[in-house]
Amino acid sequence: MAKIKPYTLSGMMELLPAEQILMDQIMDTIRRSYAAFGFTALDTPLIESSEILLAKGGGETEKQIYRFEKGDADLSLRFDLTVPLAKYVALHYNDLAFPFKRYQIGKVYRGERVQRGRYREFYQADIDVIGDGKLSIMNDAEIPAVIYTVFSGLGLSNFKIRINNRKILTGLYRMLGLEEKAGDIMRTVDKLDKIGAETVKAILMDDFGVPAEKVDQIIGFISITGSNAEVLEALEAYRGKDETFDTGLEELATVDKYIEGFGVPRENFAIDLTIARGLDYYTGTVYETTLLNHPEVGSVCSGGRYDNLAEYYTDKPLPGVGISIGLTRLFFVLNDQKMLNESMNTAPADVLILPMTQDYSAAVALSTALRQNGLRVQIYAEQKKFKAKMTYADKTGIPYVLFLGEDEIAQNAVSVKDMRTGEQQTLKTEEAAALIGEGLAKLRGQAPVIDR
Repeated sequence: MAKIKPYTLSGMMELLPAEQILMDQIMDTIRRSYAAFGFTALDTPLIESSEILLAKGGGETEKQIYRFEKGDADLSLRFDLTVPLAKYVALHYNDLAFPFKRYQIGKVYRGERVQRGRYREFYQADIDVIGDGKLSIMNDAEIPAVIYTVFSGLGLSNFKIRINNRKILTGLYRMLGLEEKAGDIMRTVDKLDKIGAETVKAILMDDFGVPAEKVDQIIGFISITGSNAEVLEALEAYRGKDETFDTGLEELATVDKYIEGFGVPRENFAIDLTIARGLDYYTGTVYETTLLNHPEVGSVCSGGRYDNLAEYYTDKPLPGVGISIGLTRLFFVLNDQKMLNESMNTAPADVLILPMTQDYSAAVALSTALRQNGLRVQIYAEQKKFKAKMTYADKTGIPYVLFLGEDEIAQNAVSVKDMRTGEQQTLKTEEAAALIGEGLAKLRGQAPVIDR
């Protein structure tokens, strides 16, 4: 029988054990951060009926979706976590309490062209708050606090949460007589950081027919900078000219008013009038989060407010606000920038017991006692040379090796070797457990990311 050369499909990420543990630690940090704000965990199916996932249909989504038939069923893999949430809320509307706050961390699938740091199978980590008919703007003010808690919990400090309100932009374009082109203008302006002001101007004039003087007014408007207070003060000059603009300004001022009270330092938050988000999906507050030391990476967390989550599944108006972290891409970026904390304990166990006797009864009893003390324990029972056993401990990164021979058993003791320092000592079982626990506490206090 011919052997098949093993390979992983293009666009799929597979991690080695130590990397996977770091990924899991990042996920755990995100879960704890989301839960701290009262979001409940949700899991939805990877596979849905195609008519559910493609209710909005058309465009790039239909081109990128993984779609297949099983019997008479037309099925698709989910391409994001928002559409399944919309279906879920519409389906379980009578069973849910509103506002409904959920988080979900799961894989999604898109058959797009594979690029550096872009995958076809990848994790997203989402939160959304869904209202029944109405949803307080205070939820928009709280979202940056969740973002801050996540990224600071990961060990990052040099990041900025940039915020705007699309109603302000919609109102501006209406004032300029460009309401019908507002969507095209916003999608173009959203690319300002990537393609530059001159290219944006050229696209607006050449592709969308925006007059040069109005292009200059748009660029001048989105170029308003300064402290949040200074930007809001500058926007007051436009008040009273458009109702939608005024509403957006009030909402943006409200978010700014409460942001520090929610625990976000001023240096990590800024009003930025260039932020529009390319999707027409968003109707109010919009967010983008960037790593200040790595602006080339772009946004690592984005989202915003939308008017009606489930309009394709129910007549009930269900407004919401949420964000998404592209977790697989973020992990790639952190790894690529050498920002993952390699000194963290990524071993599969805290302790490796090496029995030095033919009878393993004492080793089994010791492993049980240590697990009851909260330690993760492996017994190495393979009949290999001592050097091979120590190589295993080194390769897996297990921080403590315990030798258990006839002398140790007779003394009701164990020899403990700290693999990081090379120090070895013989201790009673209780003393060994305490020593290992103290050493692990220092390792556990580290964050999975080092800010560079």
